[in-house]
Amino acid sequence: MKRLLIIVAVLAAIAAAAYYGLVWMIIKPVPPLKAGPVIELAQGEIQSGIDHDNPDVLQVNGIPFAAPPVGDLRWRAPQPPLAWDGVRDGAVFGAECMQARDGSGEFLNDLLNGLGLNAVQRHLATVALQSAPPPAESEDCLFLNVRSANVGGEDLQPVMVWIHGGSHQAGAGSQSIYQANQLVENGVVLVTINYRLGVFGYIAHPALSADDPRGVSGNYGLLDQVAALAWVRDNIAAFGGDPDNVTIFGESAGAQSVTEIMSTPLSEGLFHKAILQSGASTYNANGLTTAIEGRLTMHEAGLDFFDGLAAADASAADLRAISAADIIAHIPNKTHLGGYALPTVDGVVIPRLMGEAIASGRIHNVPILAGYNGDEGTLFYDSIQKPTVLVPEFPDTLEDRLAYLEEIYGDSDAARLVSLYGLDDPDTYQSAETDMLGDDLFGVHMRHLATANVLQGQPTYLYHFTRVPPSRTQTIGAFHAAEIFFVFDSHSPLSGLTEEDEMLTEAMGLYWTNFARTGNPNGAGIPEWPPYHPVSDQWMTFNPSIEVKSNVRSAKLDIMERALVQRVAAAMPQITPPQPEQMLAASGSQETAADSLEP
Repeated sequence: MKRLLIIVAVLAAIAAAAYYGLVWMIIKPVPPLKAGPVIELAQGEIQSGIDHDNPDVLQVNGIPFAAPPVGDLRWRAPQPPLAWDGVRDGAVFGAECMQARDGSGEFLNDLLNGLGLNAVQRHLATVALQSAPPPAESEDCLFLNVRSANVGGEDLQPVMVWIHGGSHQAGAGSQSIYQANQLVENGVVLVTINYRLGVFGYIAHPALSADDPRGVSGNYGLLDQVAALAWVRDNIAAFGGDPDNVTIFGESAGAQSVTEIMSTPLSEGLFHKAILQSGASTYNANGLTTAIEGRLTMHEAGLDFFDGLAAADASAADLRAISAADIIAHIPNKTHLGGYALPTVDGVVIPRLMGEAIASGRIHNVPILAGYNGDEGTLFYDSIQKPTVLVPEFPDTLEDRLAYLEEIYGDSDAARLVSLYGLDDPDTYQSAETDMLGDDLFGVHMRHLATANVLQGQPTYLYHFTRVPPSRTQTIGAFHAAEIFFVFDSHSPLSGLTEEDEMLTEAMGLYWTNFARTGNPNGAGIPEWPPYHPVSDQWMTFNPSIEVKSNVRSAKLDIMERALVQRVAAAMPQITPPQPEQMLAASGSQETAADSLEP
């Protein structure tokens, strides 16, 4: 008996040691980077760091690409970056931009539940999340980060500039999911950027417009992205990157940002290719001084937001004097304005409704690689509670919901959607609506953009990512953002990758970097990816086998696209600013962002 107790005690000690060892491996602080070479920029000298995983890769983090947008520079276009004395530390990331963080815990909990992790995996993931220190954040946040294995190289490499997602309200270029080496090891220079978010990045207000040389307000986050691209043009050669071969890419709001960059005249010549993962601003119907029926103008929304923080006749100086903490604390009081801290059709920065610009070719058409995931709606349906976002509200009962579909799509198309998705089953209609919502939020926009780009004569490649988490108990499928881990090879140690997943990861990294290099994703060792054309309707599918498939969800997307086109057409006369001559001048401008963003 005594011997048995000793054995049990020893096994318990081993188990405890293994458990605490695992916890320590997860929560232990990352050691500082070893110093790499000092790199000379126009702003000053900066110390690079040697990557922990690959000593051939240098990291240069926290580089200011614009002046701090604080004080009198809050809610202004970004100004040129300031110089510094001495050698700046490039081993540490800059602060994240100000953002409301309420609700992120609930989202992460839904994600953990949906992944189907076992009890040990879930516990370790929870420990890791709870142990992570809160990120530094500040209004002084306009930083970018560069990863390169080509500093001092004889031949310049293609550049990929990543724009993070987060609904234009959250996130940062420094987040760990984007800090991986697969793309760099494939021969590109990788840049990740911050941009102003939420109220700080997109609020509009009559007083701010009156104080602006262009007479507009909002779109500060978009202007930050353009300023980052101007910085890349002027500085990336110091990191071995080619300023004449720049691909912008992003996911969700980052992909929407790609279309916004494509639509602004201020980005002329700053990028040459685009990758869009689950996002396009086809139906962004926010107008600065105009609105579609039932919506506020962005000026009205701004006045509403500041009610309780400033007087109705507050000046721009008054608004800039409000503390950042008070602005963040005020956001929960204005939840009904969540759809207004977003990019704005102002006639200058964004000259026209983007759906109109995409369809008519009045954007910077470039080679495009674009796509979306098979189960995009799973992480959104609980908060949206409807199968389409074309309308602001949806009735409660199933009978009324089905009748409302007829009002939106017409009798014939509505009946077809009901049949295709199984929307009329009382037991499963919510899962059916979830499936439809993913196509409505993302799928129809990606295919619509691809078709328009092909018609403008640009090479275009379309994908559908349908790989689901490996757990048998997972419930979220090929969820929104799932493909990011494969593109960057930033999988969690808890993800349980199969050998097929590892091969898929390698292949997707090659497709993305091949495209950045030449505008064509194809290359040795990976299946041929045909260019997209609306007649053949061929997509590359990842699941984890890689196959070309035609007519992916085509019957569903055809109906949604008809409705989308009708909605854009109806919104155009309501949103288009009333001075078309100014729009024409803005869209024809050949000024670069570096020139036009200066005072």
